[in-house]
Amino acid sequence: MNKNALAVSIAALFTVGVATFSYFQFAGAVGGADPKNTHQVALGKQVYDQNCASCHGANFEGEDPDWKRTKEDGTLYAPPHNGDGHTWHHSDQLLFKYVKEGGQAIAGKDFKSAMPPFSKSLSDEKIWAALAYIKTSWKEKQLQHQTKVSE
Repeated sequence: MNKNALAVSIAALFTVGVATFSYFQFAGAVGGADPKNTHQVALGKQVYDQNCASCHGANFEGEDPDWKRTKEDGTLYAPPHNGDGHTWHHSDQLLFKYVKEGGQAIAGKDFKSAMPPFSKSLSDEKIWAALAYIKTSWKEKQLQHQTKVSE
């Protein structure tokens, strides 16, 4: 191998290495929920504790054990975000949109959602972080299923 080809190969490997490191280090912060990203999860715990735990439970247990029943106002109880709930059945993109825009914005006219929009109080980075933190409560099988879901 000549020196030019070796230099090009080394440069290509370096570029791929930097891109891979950057993706795994920062992808969650700019567009995705990565439960293995310790920085994102730490931020997500703070965000969840301050904004989500009051309805969804400090341990992701939900507002009520019978969360699927309807309240007098027509809304459902806040669901658990652990493996007992349905959160892991939805894609990251749908969960992000649900948090950012609120439940009613995407639920449709036949469903009454009590989930408020967080677009004015949480940055995209903080929403992704909260979702990453939630995903730390899921089993590996649920994580694998969730990554394959399109909505």
